[in-house]
Amino acid sequence: MPTWLRKNLGEVCFFGAFAVVMGTDLRLPVVSTLQRGLLASGLWRATPPAAPAALASPLADYPHPLPLLTLDGRPANLRQFRGKAVLVNLWASWCPPCLAEMPGLQALYQKTDTSKVAFVLISLDANPNKAKALLKRKGYTLPVYFPAAPLPAPFDSPSIPSTIILTPSGRLADRHDGMADYDTPEFRAALEKLGAGR
Repeated sequence: MPTWLRKNLGEVCFFGAFAVVMGTDLRLPVVSTLQRGLLASGLWRATPPAAPAALASPLADYPHPLPLLTLDGRPANLRQFRGKAVLVNLWASWCPPCLAEMPGLQALYQKTDTSKVAFVLISLDANPNKAKALLKRKGYTLPVYFPAAPLPAPFDSPSIPSTIILTPSGRLADRHDGMADYDTPEFRAALEKLGAGR
């Protein structure tokens, strides 16, 4: 074994492993798991949405016509959630930060009063079967939809994950671009309070 290799064996192994992970199908699960660890640190907690009195102006023509398709291909629309606070999350199965925040969104969904709050996770996967396979593999029960038309403002985010919170009357309560941990008691309480303010 050459002397330089013996002296630098640790670095060679590290960079070799790094190359294998980043150059193969291991990249997505490894990176999303690392990002999930960062979310668990508590540094990326989402700010709870504002109370209705402090909200911005209503969206034009809300409930905004946002045509969607359900997992089984049936038509849906954002307007069907009128009267509830709505958490819209844009994600894709190929997006590591999206996958990192998904367990927290699932936990929040399971704890939240869905008579007050609707969850609308919009998969931006070009192949819907990839999103469906991920949901099945992970056992996620969140309501997932696919866009049936180009996404209008405020849903046309330049990056994902992106989360938009709407009031029951369609006002934009909050927006968060990038990954965050939404599974906190404060966020859930604010979301349910927003949904109760019909």
